[in-house]
Amino acid sequence: MKISIVIPVFNEANTILTLLDRVMAVELPDREIIVVDDGSWDGTEEKLNVLSESARLSVKVVFHEKNKGKGASLRSGFAVAKGDIIIIQDADLEYNPDQYPRLLAPILEGNADVVYGSRFKGEGPHRVLFFWHYVGNKFLTLLSNMVTDLNLTDMETCYKVFKKEILSKFHLIENRFGFEPEFTAKIAKHDLSVYEVGISYAGRTYKEGKKIGWKDGIWAIWCILKYGLFCHK
Repeated sequence: MKISIVIPVFNEANTILTLLDRVMAVELPDREIIVVDDGSWDGTEEKLNVLSESARLSVKVVFHEKNKGKGASLRSGFAVAKGDIIIIQDADLEYNPDQYPRLLAPILEGNADVVYGSRFKGEGPHRVLFFWHYVGNKFLTLLSNMVTDLNLTDMETCYKVFKKEILSKFHLIENRFGFEPEFTAKIAKHDLSVYEVGISYAGRTYKEGKKIGWKDGIWAIWCILKYGLFCHK
């Protein structure tokens, strides 16, 4: 199977090249790397334009003229992905690509259609950071589970791995971080096998570039209710 790794990027000049090195270091049978630069203005675009020759053979870059958000960037990446399986990878260094084999295993073994990488299942090292972020994530996951009848431990995780064919079952519309609850609600409405595996996690602070905030949490609540209760597809 061909693996498509889709990486939405916005103002990650300090991490993008290191992240790409880590992605390319993972041994996978057949893969493509798709980077979607979402209107960055901090030098990210320039770094992507001067990738090494060897990197250019592995990396396809899509540019947005203006910032549209993570969900919009992912849709742009999905549209050009040619793989049978898609891995979503953030452009920071919070999530380590060395987790790919464990994330892919349930799909490659024929058990899963979708795999979530949980930061809360106790696998590997975890950087200790914000208590209220932890509470917020757990609350959003609980609310999502109540609406979808799934029993996830980490709905908001970046690491969502899935068979590309499932994208034909529904239409994604959220432009920002609402992608996470929207995607979760929509896969729950179809006859899909969903697995979860524990992952390591190296969270970062706002000074280090973390972008998600409380307003995104409020919007996530709306998305959980909207797509879980009121939208049928």
